[in-house]
Amino acid sequence: MSVKLGVVMDPIGSIHYKKDTTLALLWAAQDRGWTLFYIEPDDLFLDAEQPTASARPLTVHRSADHWFDLGEETTLRLTKLDVVLMRKDPPFDMEYIYATYLLERAEQKGTLVVNRCQSLRDCNEKLFATEFPGCCPPLLVSRDMGRLRAFHSQQGDVIFKPLDGMGGNAIFRAQQSDPNVSVILETLTQSGSQTIMAQQYLPAIQEGDKRILMINGEAVPWCLARVPLAGESRGNLAAGGSGRVQPLTARDQWIANQVGPTLRERGLYFVGLDVIGDYLTEINVTSPTCLREIEAETGLDIAGQLLDSLPLTGAAS
Repeated sequence: MSVKLGVVMDPIGSIHYKKDTTLALLWAAQDRGWTLFYIEPDDLFLDAEQPTASARPLTVHRSADHWFDLGEETTLRLTKLDVVLMRKDPPFDMEYIYATYLLERAEQKGTLVVNRCQSLRDCNEKLFATEFPGCCPPLLVSRDMGRLRAFHSQQGDVIFKPLDGMGGNAIFRAQQSDPNVSVILETLTQSGSQTIMAQQYLPAIQEGDKRILMINGEAVPWCLARVPLAGESRGNLAAGGSGRVQPLTARDQWIANQVGPTLRERGLYFVGLDVIGDYLTEINVTSPTCLREIEAETGLDIAGQLLDSLPLTGAAS
């Protein structure tokens, strides 16, 4: 079967060659003989009722000096593609949402979009985790500063974070009697006009914020523990954390088993769970990363596993 794959992503020339997960997915697709097309979000448009893109044929290479070639730009009906990988990084803003609306038109006509457009919109990466309360630490979602201060007083040591952040940006730890609680809340909630999350601080962060990759509802048996710098409370690699590949614990697997069926129901084929100690803290659905680090240490073909799991019933005509 000749498969046509489109990838919607940030500029391919600016990716981190050694770490980029999207590049690994494209290598795996090309290795299978699939035809690749490169699309940036502003290339998407609707021509009357036809979801369309200004696309360029793409060839990828395993070379740090030359990892891609692009062909001549062409106008491509998205319904001519078998699958579209939606790999645009946050921010999750209105332009991101508009892009999912355009891709959803192709989805309605039979093109597989990974991950499903409605689920990308519905499953906020912080709030989605709260659908599994038995997996989560004590938390509060609110923009009421009095309520958030009361949660801090009750818990004593709390992480405050925005609902739309990534890479550890704007995450604050407030310990008992921290004099900066009010200014942290004023800043994050924009004086009570922006909803945020408060979460009990988990000391196990010092052992790493574990990224568990889920393929069509099943956990990859190894994860990447992102260990924070000394004195830091954020394990994100973008915030200076270091990565350590390790097998899932029994608790990690239990959490994955609780979440997996819902991921399958919602068409979330590729997801990253964030687990600190024994608790689920986030579910990343937009552009999960850390695949390359896990593959490099374990020899697993996670990218290939994902592509092989996709329900491709036939090549687009």
